[in-house]
Amino acid sequence: MDFVGGVGYANIDLIYSDLERLPGKGEEVFAKDFGMYLGGGIPATMINAGRLGIPSRVVTFIGEDYFSRFVKEELERHHMEVLNLYRGDGNPVIVSSTMVYSQERSFVSYHDELKITSELLEEAYRHLTGAKVVDMHTGFLEIYGKLQREGTIQVFDTGWEEGLSLEKYRDYLEIADYYMPNQKEALKITGETALEGAVRKLSQYFEHVIVKLDRKGCLLKDREGTRIIPPLEGIRSVDSTGAGDAFMSGFIYGLYHDYPVEQCIRFGNVTGGICVQSMGCLTSYVEEERLLDLSKSIGKSEYL
Repeated sequence: MDFVGGVGYANIDLIYSDLERLPGKGEEVFAKDFGMYLGGGIPATMINAGRLGIPSRVVTFIGEDYFSRFVKEELERHHMEVLNLYRGDGNPVIVSSTMVYSQERSFVSYHDELKITSELLEEAYRHLTGAKVVDMHTGFLEIYGKLQREGTIQVFDTGWEEGLSLEKYRDYLEIADYYMPNQKEALKITGETALEGAVRKLSQYFEHVIVKLDRKGCLLKDREGTRIIPPLEGIRSVDSTGAGDAFMSGFIYGLYHDYPVEQCIRFGNVTGGICVQSMGCLTSYVEEERLLDLSKSIGKSEYL
């Protein structure tokens, strides 16, 4: 069990930044800056894990269209071990136009719908079997059940969606070893209006309840109690795209090297904090030596 990995869609972010406002119907607004970047998701998490010195594998969907070629080139540039499951002739990559204004973001996204067959699932499983840690993604539940029985550590982040609920994701939560929502997602999935209630419900599934609190750090509830692990200080946020995936890479680094969960979160606070300092989810990052150094600068946890 000498690598980490995950299966999921590749993303490209077309980021229009420094907008004074969003355009209304029939209007055109010019951004002051623009860039095309490899976006968040499993590939981004694994790239950042690889930057930290961990052998990492990506299972994804790459076609022959322009955006797929961009993804392929980026994965090659980062020396990723990749299994491509795509067999069609369309556009399997998720392309998101992101409009950034007043520290807020709006998105429009598209990709061709893909049929995940039992043959593709088996192929993905063969590529991930033997991993020490796997980053879970919706749509591949059958794989995670097999990996659970083999002793693979599995981490999960649903991200935000209107249909987020415990009922919808119960099967995934029962398999995952760790689930890492932000505060808004934790409230949504549990149906609670206060963080305390959301944490109480999530503790029915997890020994370690983790909730990311953005600039306030990260909450951890376990047998030792509930505390807030502080964020990395001195961060100037430019673009929060991919911050959750970056956090995940630091957390996975800790799991891979058998650190306690609180220390894994400290690593995540470093990688997530560094990520937001530049435009795009992979532009600003740390390597292993600096990760270890910066994690020592994070203050003591505050028990609630």
